[in-house]
Amino acid sequence: MDDKPKTPDNESLEGETLGTSSASELVDAPVASQTESEFESQDQPPVQKETPAKRENIFKRLAHSRNLYLVIYVVLFLAASAVVFAAIKWGNNPSQKTPKTGSSLTSSDLAQLSGSTTVVGDAKQTLDIQSAAVFEGQVLMRGDLNVAGSLKVGSSLSLPSITVGNGSFSQLQVNDTLSVSGNGTVQGQLSVQKNLSVAGSGSFGSLSASQLSVSSLQFTGDLAIAKHITPTGGVPGKTNGSALGSGGSASVGGSDTAGTVTINTGGSPPAGCFVTVNFAQKFNTTPHVVISPSNSSAASLDYYTNRTNTSFSLCTVSAPAATTTYLFDYIAFD
Repeated sequence: MDDKPKTPDNESLEGETLGTSSASELVDAPVASQTESEFESQDQPPVQKETPAKRENIFKRLAHSRNLYLVIYVVLFLAASAVVFAAIKWGNNPSQKTPKTGSSLTSSDLAQLSGSTTVVGDAKQTLDIQSAAVFEGQVLMRGDLNVAGSLKVGSSLSLPSITVGNGSFSQLQVNDTLSVSGNGTVQGQLSVQKNLSVAGSGSFGSLSASQLSVSSLQFTGDLAIAKHITPTGGVPGKTNGSALGSGGSASVGGSDTAGTVTINTGGSPPAGCFVTVNFAQKFNTTPHVVISPSNSSAASLDYYTNRTNTSFSLCTVSAPAATTTYLFDYIAFD
């Protein structure tokens, strides 16, 4: 009988557990395992593929795991995030958008635009810019400029000539000449700092002016004047008549429109004309001359006038008193 301990074979080691192994087997097991490992490294493949039974075992353990719902939630969240990312990427892709009718700018066209002076396309083509555009330098339009929307100008606008069919301006300043060939309507107040020249007729519903100078003024309605009428113009001339007598004199003060005639008779004045008043500016027609005596001596005379469009004469049918002063006021108008 041999006392040397027997080395257990591979089959007996695979079928036993640590709980049923003897003390001698526990001592000799590492040696056997090492010998078996060296043997397997020489005669068998280093790694064996996982069998379907083991994979099935993994899924079963995952199914019975307490974190199953958490895993499902994470998977659904990742799937939804991928769908949203793909939708955003698709929407931002310019190549996926429906192009407008016409041709887009190619790389060569954009390269031409970067030059100092380039020509893109021809007169039969249309350059359609989808996005906003900012021009740092000057922009020159050789043809017409059509603006479908509103036009906003942040700074001053210089136009040698402008034709506006229908326009609205909050403030419009013209430094040289404003010419309106059609009708013009001013809804608010019109302030003219200098002269206002109207070649044709003027119609005013209400006109307020500190001073109004016109060459000819025609009223089709009543004329209401809140203050006085002050006739202006050159002082008329005069020619003395025979009714002044010896050493008599006459003077005229005022204008062609209104004034005062002062008569100082001399010795033995006869009947006739005292003075002839010569207008500074002749009237278009023979004016209406109204004479009014301004003192009692003038009121006692039998006076009358001779008038033309250039002058009028103040006369008496009876001999006036000698060395007497006669005052007459006059008004002359067409």
